[in-house]
Amino acid sequence: MVRPYAMKSRKRKKREENYDREELEKFIEEDTTATTTVVKDTQHEKKAEEVIDELPGIPVVPYNHNTKTGVIFVLERASLEVAKVGKSYQILNSEDHSNFLRKNNRNPADYRPDIVHQALLTILDSPLNKAGRLQAVYVKTEKGVLFEIKPHVRIPRTYKRFSGIMLQLLQKLSISAVGKREKLLRVIKNPVTQYLPINSRKIGFSYSSEKSATMKDYLTAVSDDVNLVFVVGAMAHGKIDKEYTDDFISISDYPLSAAWCIFRICEALHLKWKIH
Repeated sequence: MVRPYAMKSRKRKKREENYDREELEKFIEEDTTATTTVVKDTQHEKKAEEVIDELPGIPVVPYNHNTKTGVIFVLERASLEVAKVGKSYQILNSEDHSNFLRKNNRNPADYRPDIVHQALLTILDSPLNKAGRLQAVYVKTEKGVLFEIKPHVRIPRTYKRFSGIMLQLLQKLSISAVGKREKLLRVIKNPVTQYLPINSRKIGFSYSSEKSATMKDYLTAVSDDVNLVFVVGAMAHGKIDKEYTDDFISISDYPLSAAWCIFRICEALHLKWKIH
C-alpha cells in the first residue's frame, strides 16, 4: 500500500513542476514583447544592437553652417504606428497586417510605412547629401510624433530592417551609433518650426495646389542666401499641414509619390548648385 502511494505522489509533484515551468516560460515570452520604456529586455536590446549595426553612417562632406546655405526635409504624416500583433510589437503595414487592421475597423490602405522608407533612401542617398548640403531630416508621424534623423545615417536597404529600426526608435526614443554617444535618430518635441533656421524658405508640395511650377524655375528665383525647407507628405492619401509653410506648390501635372517628388527636388538642387 505504501509503494503505490509514494509513486503517485512523485507523479503529482512532477506535474506541478512542469506546470510551474510552463508558466515561467509563458511569463518570459510575454515579457520579451513588452515595450522597452517599461521593461528592459536583454534579448530585445541585443536585437536592437544588431539592427543598429546597419547604421554606421555614410561618408559625406561635413556641413559648414558658416559658409553655405543648406536644405532641410520635413516628411509629414508618416505611417509609423506601433501595435501589439499577437505576442510582439510591430510597425503596422497594409501587407503583413491587413487582417489585424480590418478586425480593428481600420483601412489597410492608410498603413504604408514603406513610403517614408523610400523617401528617406532618396534623400540620404542623394549627391546633395554627400556634398554636405543637407542640414537635417525631420519626420512627423500620423500620430504626431516628431523625430530627427542625422544626414550621415545610412538607412537600412530592406524594409524589414528599417521597420525594426523605427520600432526601436519609437520605443526607446533614440538610437545611438555603435561605440559612440552620438544619437543618430531621436524623438524630439513639437513643433518642428522651432528647429528650422530663421533665414529659411519653407515650401510645401501638393498635387492639388493652385500654384504650379517646375522645380528648376522655382529654385532659380530663390536667393542663394536662403536656407530651403521642403515639406513633403509621406502618406498614401491626404494633404500636409501647410500652416507653417511660406509657399505651397505643385510640381507635376500628375500625382507623385513622396520619393519621386523628393527626386525632382534633389535634381533641381544639383543643377542649381552644380553638384554632380
